[in-house]
Amino acid sequence: MGTASASGLPPDPSPSKAPVSYSVAGPENAAASGSRPASGSSPSAGTGYKYGGYWRVVTPDVVLRNTVTDPDGGTVNLTFEVWTTDASGKPKDKVKLTDKNPYGVEVSPYVASGKTAQVPVERGRLKPGVTYTFHTNAYDGSLYETEWSPWANFRIEPYLSFPAPQASSTIDPVAQKVIEFTRTDPGPALPTLRKDGTTFKAPTRKRTCGAPDAQGHKLCIELNPPSKTAQTPPRASAPAGLDVDQVDWCFAKPSGKNYMNRTEACLKNIGGGTLIFTDTDPDKPALGTATFSIEQRLKTYPKKADSGSDLAEFDQQVKLVPTHIDPALKGVRMRWNAGTVCTNCATTNIRWADSTDTPIGDAYWKVATDGIYGDRWGTIQTRWSGTGKETIDLGWSITATVDAGGNPATADFGSSGIHAVRELAPRCDDIPTGIKPGCVLPYFSPTYTVDTNLYPAAGAYYWLMQQKMPYHDGSVRWDSLLSYLGPDTTVKNPKTGQPWTKNDSRGVVCPDNWAKHPADASLGTLSCDEYAMATTHESGGFPARNQVTSGDQCAQLFADTMGDGSNFGLWADTRTATNGPSGKEPCGRASIPDRQNSGAFHDFPAPTWRMLDGDTFFVSNPGFEHCTSVHTTCAWRKVG
Repeated sequence: MGTASASGLPPDPSPSKAPVSYSVAGPENAAASGSRPASGSSPSAGTGYKYGGYWRVVTPDVVLRNTVTDPDGGTVNLTFEVWTTDASGKPKDKVKLTDKNPYGVEVSPYVASGKTAQVPVERGRLKPGVTYTFHTNAYDGSLYETEWSPWANFRIEPYLSFPAPQASSTIDPVAQKVIEFTRTDPGPALPTLRKDGTTFKAPTRKRTCGAPDAQGHKLCIELNPPSKTAQTPPRASAPAGLDVDQVDWCFAKPSGKNYMNRTEACLKNIGGGTLIFTDTDPDKPALGTATFSIEQRLKTYPKKADSGSDLAEFDQQVKLVPTHIDPALKGVRMRWNAGTVCTNCATTNIRWADSTDTPIGDAYWKVATDGIYGDRWGTIQTRWSGTGKETIDLGWSITATVDAGGNPATADFGSSGIHAVRELAPRCDDIPTGIKPGCVLPYFSPTYTVDTNLYPAAGAYYWLMQQKMPYHDGSVRWDSLLSYLGPDTTVKNPKTGQPWTKNDSRGVVCPDNWAKHPADASLGTLSCDEYAMATTHESGGFPARNQVTSGDQCAQLFADTMGDGSNFGLWADTRTATNGPSGKEPCGRASIPDRQNSGAFHDFPAPTWRMLDGDTFFVSNPGFEHCTSVHTTCAWRKVG
């Protein structure tokens, strides 16, 4: 330590030698009366956040701090000295912080005894990712502290790091995954399940029977969900020749569960139906039985090009597959009862077809000597001719008859869901402009995927906000949804009396007079980006849960270089909140490249998804979804 450092500073015998030896803060007057001042014992760096034994500085604008005391009650300043560290974290080489004095140290302004003295470090003097250590020494204008304060290690680390945007990307922002879901009203014969598949409510009536006929014969239907051992495995594709299924991906799903996306539902948890033909003597065995597997489909058409109709449309489909019919039944006929609660709907008659989509009269099976029976597919179309929007409740049952006698027996398959959920209730509307009327399943919350290959700064910012916001709005990881601010909102701007718009929200968080945080020219033109977006109810500008009166109340962030010429980081903007975001802010405001701000949500398909006011969705940031913590810098990963 007795030689000059690599930064060209005068030689110092050791990092523990007090500045009285070079009197950088002022001349020492050993004959002065009074007591010597003292540094505090807890120096801090940057944004006041300590992690893993060092101060984590999440801004390139480093500020070093420590408290001071003067027994005489005078004012005091602090000399700040910074060193690099060796592998063990001990001081190694002194760093030149300034050209204002030959020792390269920074000296704070005078502060009152008991207060905190601080110095900003000129940007570029310290590098991100390097562990530094610093200490302080107090001076009251006459006397120096005889020792340095304790050392404090720190590192400059952005929240996230990323490169310049990629030239191309294979990310599809609007691609959706099919989800599993549970029905809230599967009917009295089937159990109501929780999300994890356990039983929430047991069946209340597994078997229903028709009245005895004149001969005393009676027909009953009993429904049973698929047993775990009987569930069919998934298959890669539909069997050859099968083109009647309106939900083409349904064959790839195993039985025993229900699946859906924004436009389609595949119900494979109805299970099996058993017909039981008896006489009135309960002690006698059944005269005959028949067993069927039962599935349903639901398909909505978001726009004209999908259905071919100028009207909004959705179709329903049932699949009946006999697995056994006793000869004593002679023949079995099934009638599908598909009920629709709708004020502006017209529904076609049921069209029955076999598995090759060849029309057949009805769902009837005559007893076959070889015991082989074909599938029957029943399809109905419903077209909506209303205005505005309407959510349509559905209900289903099957009525069976057998040629051997007995009166019809009906099994109830439940409805589109209890009123509070309505998971299978289509919604039809004519509200979005520039698109024909259409229908969707609004229970399904789509995921918009930010192309973090093309817009890494925006994706980094959104990911960070999802983790740090109190409610984690929009995060798939936290299962926290955003709510769309739709054209049919009933919220009014009290100043204009007009429906609230995204511009009203944006004007609160990102007003025109907001000063963008300066950044390196390589980032291009900068603009104000808010999270949650102005098109949501969770925006800080919207009069709801996250509302603020000024964007200054949001978490302040900005994108800038890492100082290595090729990488960038997301940093805390400390101009308003000197310690950076606390994690309690209900919204975010960031200065990022304008092309990334405007491009990240450019493909959000609100009209084609038929997003109306209050519809929920997630935001995925795939280049950062591997990140697990906000406590350490997470680096972007290319997707695809």
